[in-house]
Amino acid sequence: MEPIVRTTGTIDWITILLFASLVFVVVAKGLFYGRFLNFMILPFNNKYVFMYNKKDKLRNWFHVFITIFQLINFSLFAYLARNILLDLPHDANPLEFLIIMGFVFLFCTVKVFLQLSNGFIFGSSKPFSEIVFKKLSYLNYSGLIMFLANVILSFVINDSKIVVFVAILLILLINVIGWVTALQNHQKFIATHFFYFILYLCALEIAPLVIIGSYLNH
Repeated sequence: MEPIVRTTGTIDWITILLFASLVFVVVAKGLFYGRFLNFMILPFNNKYVFMYNKKDKLRNWFHVFITIFQLINFSLFAYLARNILLDLPHDANPLEFLIIMGFVFLFCTVKVFLQLSNGFIFGSSKPFSEIVFKKLSYLNYSGLIMFLANVILSFVINDSKIVVFVAILLILLINVIGWVTALQNHQKFIATHFFYFILYLCALEIAPLVIIGSYLNH
């Protein structure tokens, strides 16, 4: 019987990363079980955003844990998807992942800061913070899709563009549901500040998507 060489070292750090991100979900579930159950049905029932859209909602530990989970998997999915879509070498470079994760963290932090700053400038902090919380909740939920896609792309089908496109479609669908929900719940506020809302939409929602799309194409 001839020995079979197995290359496992290249994905060790991805395995650890996925496991570490899952720990945050387990801790969040253990400490906030009722909130976790409501979160899991978020796209089908927006009870979660109504129940927990309160003071310090963005600094609640459940929200923090789930956000960290989403940031890790968002960064890893961007790393894997970029390599697959651009047919780059699959050398599993952790340094490149760290650069992407730093960019994602900085991007999301600056975006949330600017969104909340808009609310302060226009004297509408409460509506803006509610909108931000709702959108982040749906983005965090899409982190579950990213996690499943990362597992499949890392251990099952390494070069599947179909998995990447299906994951992107589901991620967009979940976040569109979040956007529609946020718009429906703040129709009067948007109608009153329609001009500023258009500026906000172009500067902080559409422009970031263009930037991300440009990055994936280079």
